[in-house]
Amino acid sequence: MKPIKFKGQNCTFAENQPEYLPLPAHRVDNSERGEVIFCESLSLKERLIVLFTGKLWCALLMFGKPLTPSFFTVEKWKMFNKKVFKEYCKSIK
Repeated sequence: MKPIKFKGQNCTFAENQPEYLPLPAHRVDNSERGEVIFCESLSLKERLIVLFTGKLWCALLMFGKPLTPSFFTVEKWKMFNKKVFKEYCKSIK
């Protein structure tokens, strides 16, 4: 999997940290939950593995801190409020 840029991203994490891949993301401002949303692209091999196994593995680097709630989906609009996000994208043009 590879982090990818997307319309509406407003920041990039680990941009100057060579030990990590840069992570294009959308940080939701003024949110109680502090959402950070990012998108990953799967290679053809990875897509086939997910197709046949139905499994996606994840490792969260917590550095000894409590685990934070995480949410994975293949549907963009389960992450974003469609109306709010489209208005945001219009405003950054």
